[in-house]
Amino acid sequence: MKAASIRKVIKVLGPGLITGASDDDPSGIATYSQAGAQFGLSTLWTALFTFPLMAAIQGMCARIGLVTSQGLTATIRQHYPKPFLYFILLLSFPAITLNIGADLQGMGAVLHMIFPAVSVSVFCIAITLLLMIVIIRYPYQKIAAILKWLCISLLLYIIVPFMVEQRWDLVVRNTFLPDMRFDKMSASILVALLGTTISPYLFYWQTTMEAEDVIHRHIVVDKKILNGMKTDVNTGMLFSNIVMFFIILTAGTVLYPAGIRQVDTVDQAARALEPLAGKLTYLIFATGVLGTGLLAIPVLAGAQSYMLAETLGWTEGLDKKFAQAKPFYFSIIISLLVGLLLQFSGINPLKALLYTAILYGITAPVLIAAILHIGNNKKIMHDNTNSWFSNFLGVITLVVMSAAALMLIWFQLS
Repeated sequence: MKAASIRKVIKVLGPGLITGASDDDPSGIATYSQAGAQFGLSTLWTALFTFPLMAAIQGMCARIGLVTSQGLTATIRQHYPKPFLYFILLLSFPAITLNIGADLQGMGAVLHMIFPAVSVSVFCIAITLLLMIVIIRYPYQKIAAILKWLCISLLLYIIVPFMVEQRWDLVVRNTFLPDMRFDKMSASILVALLGTTISPYLFYWQTTMEAEDVIHRHIVVDKKILNGMKTDVNTGMLFSNIVMFFIILTAGTVLYPAGIRQVDTVDQAARALEPLAGKLTYLIFATGVLGTGLLAIPVLAGAQSYMLAETLGWTEGLDKKFAQAKPFYFSIIISLLVGLLLQFSGINPLKALLYTAILYGITAPVLIAAILHIGNNKKIMHDNTNSWFSNFLGVITLVVMSAAALMLIWFQLS
C-alpha cells in the first residue's frame, strides 16, 4: 500500500516539482550560502517561513493555468489594461536576463574550478549551445522528463551537512525560533532570501506549464486534477525549501565558524568548503550547482519567451517544432545569448544578482496583487476561486514582499 501511494504521488509530480526545484538555481545557491556564511544558523527559520507563502502563490498560479488553459501574461492581457502588462514586462525582462547571465557565469566558474585548464568563457559558451540544442530539438514531454530527473541533483545538498559535525539542538532552535535582527545587513539578507525564493518568473512558468499540460493531455479540470495539482505544487515548494535549508545549514556550519563572512558567487562557496570539509564535500556542492543551472536556465528562458509570445500573439509552446514557432524559439535563443554576453560585459556576478533582486523585488508585489485579484475573479475562475486560507496566505505574502521591496529601495537610496 505504501509503495502504491508513493507511485501515485510520483505520477502527479510535474510542473510544481520542476518550478520548485528551478528556484534553487546557482544564483539562489549563492544567496543561501551568503546567508549561512554571514549569519551562521540564524537564518534557517526563513526556509520554514517562506514555504507556505510560496506554496500559496504558486498554487494560485497553477489553478489559473488549469482553469484558463493559458499563461499568466495572456490572462493579464485579456482582463487588464495594456499599460499594466507592459509595466510588468518592462521590469521582468531585464531581471530574468540578468538571472540567466548570473547562472551561466556561476556554472562556468564551477566547471573551471574542476577543470582549470579550460576558461570560464569557454564553459559558458558550451553550456549555452547545449541548452539551445536541447530546447530546440526536444519536445515538451522530453524536456519535462529531463528537468524532472535533474531535480535529483538537488538531493546532493541534503547530503553535505551530514558529512560534517552538527549541533542539532542549535539547528532545531534556529529553525523554529526566528532570530530577528533589525540592522541593515540582516534586513538586506532577508530581502535577498525573499526575492530569491518568491521570484516572479516562477509565477509565469507555473501558470504556463499547467496550461500546457491541460492542452497537451486533453484533460478535463475536475476536483481530482485540482487535488493532484495541489500535491504537485506543495511537494515542489517543500523540496525547494528543504534544499534552501540545507545549503544555509552547510554554509552556517562550515564557513561561518571558520570566519568566512563573504560569499559572492557559488564557486567561492564551493572553494571555501574544500579545505574545511574535504574534497568530496566540495565536489558534491559543485556538481549540484551544475545540475541546478541546467534545470533553472531553461525555465528562465522559457518563461521569458512565453511572456513575449502571449503578449504579441505568437504561436508558442515547447511542444511545437522549431518551424512551427520560429519567433518563440528565436526569443529563447536571444535571451540565452544576451545572458551569455554578461560573461564578456565585465558586470560582476554579485552586481547582476543585486540588480535582479531589485527588479524582482519591485515586480513581485504588483504581480502577487494581480494573481490574488485573478484568483478571486469569478468571471475568470468560475467555481474555482481561491479559498479563504489561500487568500489569507496570499495577503501575508503581498504584505511581506511589499515591505521587502520598500526596504530594498530604502537600502539602495541610503
